[in-house]
Amino acid sequence: MLLSELEYNLPSELIAQRPAKPRDSARLLIVNRKTGEIREDIFRNISNYLDPGDVIVLNDTKVIRARLFGRKEKTGGKVEILLLKQVSSTTWEALVKPSSRVPVGTKIVITNKIVAEVLDFLGNGKRLVIFSVSDLLRHLNKIGEVPLPPYIKRQHSTPEDIVRYQTIYSKKPGSVAAPTAGLHYTNRVFQSLRKRGIDVCFITLHVGYGTFKLISTERVEEHKLDPEEFSISKDVADLLNKKRSEGRRIVAVGTTVTRVLETQFKEGKFYPGSGYTDKYIYVPYEFKAIDALQTNFHLPRSTLLALVYAFGGVELIRKAYNYAIQHNFRFYSYGDTMLIL
Repeated sequence: MLLSELEYNLPSELIAQRPAKPRDSARLLIVNRKTGEIREDIFRNISNYLDPGDVIVLNDTKVIRARLFGRKEKTGGKVEILLLKQVSSTTWEALVKPSSRVPVGTKIVITNKIVAEVLDFLGNGKRLVIFSVSDLLRHLNKIGEVPLPPYIKRQHSTPEDIVRYQTIYSKKPGSVAAPTAGLHYTNRVFQSLRKRGIDVCFITLHVGYGTFKLISTERVEEHKLDPEEFSISKDVADLLNKKRSEGRRIVAVGTTVTRVLETQFKEGKFYPGSGYTDKYIYVPYEFKAIDALQTNFHLPRSTLLALVYAFGGVELIRKAYNYAIQHNFRFYSYGDTMLIL
């Protein structure tokens, strides 16, 4: 597949800068792969499009306040650090801005007690950074900011972002980006799912900075995904295997869940486990683990859009995206969502 096939034109005013209020009032585009039908509704009504016995799988990762601001110890110059991955008790992989002006050995003062030092260049713009404290995660709620995507145009995150750029069921800290398909869920939605007899379960995938990286290779398949940490419990694997044996549908909420389930479905069954996955899904791909996908609207040239094309079919998803643009749906992290059946 050529990268140019993942292009589309989006008016900038359709890039959502604020979340829907309330969460479940976001618009929902329902796309039927069998009939080609496209219709719209409100997200809080999603249970109307699912069947009793279906199971929804969500990602319970929690976004950490991974964006730090400090000053160079010697010159006082401003520095921004975006934490990517914890390597040891004191060291992290990170992006540092302005990268060209922060050489190895630079010390960056975050607070009186917390100082960072650049230890090494890791390639692809990444740095290895050591901190003066071994419990940095515990301090992030006081010193860090929510790492909003670059297309949300504000210099600093707001108190609203702290709450809304996080799913209500987030549990396990480790992501630098939200699993955005899950941002629309509310207790009211979960109640309606239970009433309809639809099960809900959780896996974990800690979303890394790679989620922001657009495909740069001419051929889509030549791109490489960064590995991301995941886990799926035995109870969840057993539940999914039971549902599959009963002929029920498995509904993945987001591309992160999809990649974990497709990674852990082997020889006709789901396996529990944990580790890292660099599962990269693009046309053509034969899905084995999921039967339906709920996902937000994604950037052109993104691996996320490549996955959605593979699941929904290129022409149908293009038609759905054109419909969404013509009808002023809101796009990207804080935007509306779609259910592909």
